[in-house]
Amino acid sequence: MGAKSQSLRVAGRVFAEAELKQVADVVANGGDASRTRLMVQVCERLEWRRATGALKVRECRDLLEVMERDAWFRLPAKRGGRPRGSRTQVPLTLAGEPGTPLVGSVGDFGTVGLEPVTEAADHAWWRELVGRYHYLGYRMPYGAHLRYLAFVSEPERAVVAALQISSPAWRLAARDQWIGWDDATREQNLQRVVNNSRFVVLPWVRVKNLASRLLSVLARRLAGDWQVRFGTEPLLIETMVEGARFRGTCYRAANWTLLGETAGRGRMDRHKRRALAKKRVLVYPLVPDAVRRLCED
Repeated sequence: MGAKSQSLRVAGRVFAEAELKQVADVVANGGDASRTRLMVQVCERLEWRRATGALKVRECRDLLEVMERDAWFRLPAKRGGRPRGSRTQVPLTLAGEPGTPLVGSVGDFGTVGLEPVTEAADHAWWRELVGRYHYLGYRMPYGAHLRYLAFVSEPERAVVAALQISSPAWRLAARDQWIGWDDATREQNLQRVVNNSRFVVLPWVRVKNLASRLLSVLARRLAGDWQVRFGTEPLLIETMVEGARFRGTCYRAANWTLLGETAGRGRMDRHKRRALAKKRVLVYPLVPDAVRRLCED
């Protein structure tokens, strides 16, 4: 346990000592409340909300963990469940079985579209498709996230891919150098960056230029979808592609910029303890002046 911090910056907000004492008071008087309940209580006490009014519970988890590290308190033990980011086994159903093979060029299959996943049944379908067919499987994502299912309209409506957009990497040297922000500005504006953390074209779908078309559709609609859901306009989307497995050709075809490679410490390197495979870092500005706006105080 370290020494108590007099102030902390977490998820773009600076917490003065008086606010940290309020957080400590909530934890001290929480009785047998779970960690999740404490997060809700802290957000309510501090009025820590998104522009939509929703509590910033996910970000509050980071605040509590940092304060515990700095000796403000000890959090209650985690109550079972899977560790954050762990791979999850998903049920196998007929909905996730391989469909009719689709082979050809993207123009042969009518309209190509993305639909946000909102209903419980579609969330289960999305998890199954990613769990079965993405090489990393399904894991609980870190922070805010949106999921999409991709469809073609001809010769009949059919699902062809699944995508996920989630919170960005905390530190990413190639991205941070390209943007040119300092640590304080990064912490303040990091919520304006999002991460394409899952993208799988289903294995029975062999449609030329489909992946790059889907990325173009995503770029057109993502900012609006994210702002409606979370109250923040994203300015930049990033992704990491494991170079030993993929070349990232579809991203380059969709005009994403290759910045370099990761250092192999994982997307949330402040929490990592082991080396990971290096990945290629690619980004796509969602607005023309993304870099300038990300560097604003």
